[in-house]
Amino acid sequence: MKGLLLGLALLVSSCGYGVGGNTNLLPKNIHTVAVVPFGNGTTQYKLSTYLSEAVSRELIARTGYTVVADPAKADATLSGGIANIFTTATVADPVSGRGTGAQVIVLLQVRMVAKDGKVLFNRPDLEFRERYEISVDPKQYLDESQAALGRLSKDVARSVVSAILENF
Repeated sequence: MKGLLLGLALLVSSCGYGVGGNTNLLPKNIHTVAVVPFGNGTTQYKLSTYLSEAVSRELIARTGYTVVADPAKADATLSGGIANIFTTATVADPVSGRGTGAQVIVLLQVRMVAKDGKVLFNRPDLEFRERYEISVDPKQYLDESQAALGRLSKDVARSVVSAILENF
């Protein structure tokens, strides 16, 4: 009986299934990654900093790569750019006509290039969205937009690192 259970356990464990999000399809010679500050052609100057920092943290947390700032000291360089950002009201207060909910949409370009010039990852048209609330009462107004950009940056980092590692 023990032998049958052991055999069944071995059969099930070798079926080829794995835990999602743990794949790394980058070349094995990549050990250090430079994350350069993201370019920014928009008026949201803090967003590029948020994105670069979030991607660096995500790479450190999910991979064994050493993240450096200098591309000359890295096996691969990850760069990106914010192509555009849009903010629009999504919900309006029927009494005042003011927006009470907003959505920010960010269009990005992300690219990872190996030291030898080979493009390892390239997405010229990424789009991310984040919603946030706006207070109707001006006395209680709290600008939630920066917190929304912080949340959006974390979502971008998770998605980009997953896409890079899984070559998706």
